[in-house]
Amino acid sequence: MSIARFWRETPRRYNLGGSKCATCGTVSFPPRVVCPTCTHHRQSIGKMAPFQLSGEGEVESFTVVHEAAEGFEMQVPYVLALVRTPEGPVLTGQIVDVEPGEVAIGLPVRATFRKLREEGKAGVIHYGYKFSPRTEDDPAPPRGRTAPVPREAPAPERAKA
Repeated sequence: MSIARFWRETPRRYNLGGSKCATCGTVSFPPRVVCPTCTHHRQSIGKMAPFQLSGEGEVESFTVVHEAAEGFEMQVPYVLALVRTPEGPVLTGQIVDVEPGEVAIGLPVRATFRKLREEGKAGVIHYGYKFSPRTEDDPAPPRGRTAPVPREAPAPERAKA
């Protein structure tokens, strides 16, 4: 992924920002311009609002990776999981802070932000979300909510002729 694209996607990576359809209520991650579930997709055009996911979830499926892709050899074995969020979307992410043998379907997890990779010895460090097991001591994060929409400057008034 190019550095420019990575930086454009930073808000959603760091904040788990998605979108919510005002027509049917479907929450999507990553954010979408058109709702994938509305019968007539064009009904949702202009009705997709920014939405903040809570960061909570539950392991729905997982695998333990023993043969890593290039650049991830030092992390093996590691767990890659599908995490179902209470808002609906299923996210793919690495499970950290737990031994691979302790991960199970149904494990409650919480998003945590960590280093993903580094480009070269003096390159850019990329951060993103991973998941760690929730403990009883963890405060419950707020449930998903509509994210604040950036305010636009009012359009300048035209001079009357």
